[in-house]
Amino acid sequence: MMASRIAAAGAAAGAAVLALSAPAFAHVTVQPEGEAAKGGYAVVDFKVPNERDNASTTKVEVTFPADQPLASVMPQPVQGWDIKVTKSTLDKPIESHGRKITEAVSKVTWTADGDGIRPGFFQKFPVSVGALPEDADQMVFKAIQTYSNKEVVRWIEVPQEGQEEPESPAPVLELSETEDDHGHGASDSSDSSGSADSSGASGASSEKGSGDTGSAAGNTAAAGSSSDGTDTTARVLGIAGIVVGAAGVVYGVFAGRRRGTA
Repeated sequence: MMASRIAAAGAAAGAAVLALSAPAFAHVTVQPEGEAAKGGYAVVDFKVPNERDNASTTKVEVTFPADQPLASVMPQPVQGWDIKVTKSTLDKPIESHGRKITEAVSKVTWTADGDGIRPGFFQKFPVSVGALPEDADQMVFKAIQTYSNKEVVRWIEVPQEGQEEPESPAPVLELSETEDDHGHGASDSSDSSGSADSSGASGASSEKGSGDTGSAAGNTAAAGSSSDGTDTTARVLGIAGIVVGAAGVVYGVFAGRRRGTA
């Protein structure tokens, strides 16, 4: 009885260890570099991990939502990958910077021209996008990942709020709110800064005036000191000259006496 209990406990502990040591399930995701604000432009990274131990990821396809067309989609070159941008005609044209857009990017495909994403590694695929929707909180991008052994994984299941994450969730980009009062805040800050600068400038002017007065006084004192120093130097040189002259006379007298004695 005791042996069976110990065996059961050991089995449970072993299962727990295996569960804890199992690698976390990773999937294709999309994250902005910085902020993805509604109505703005952003650079987003599609992060693709390799989940296989015996194959490399050789192809990644990302489909852009047809109901949220983007006027600008520009992928960044990625070393070791060829990029293909597919455009489709819009059912309803959109306007961007005063011009009408009749087609938009519907898919971007990255194909490896080498080893691709090897086991144990991941790769980021940056894309500049905009203008982002103003009336949505998120954008869903469906992705397809192809391995070197011809296996295809479809990351296309849309996560639902309040439900568990699906087995193969689609990448979701969360959009942040636009700071409408940012401009006003900047203006107010500039105004207060301007006021501070004005008062600072006034203070600086006052300090400069005081400094000028002090400088004038300092210059006068310096001039006086210079004059005194010059007079002193002249006196010292004059006395030294007299001493040298007297020494010369004495030397001449003694020299004359020696000659006369000789």
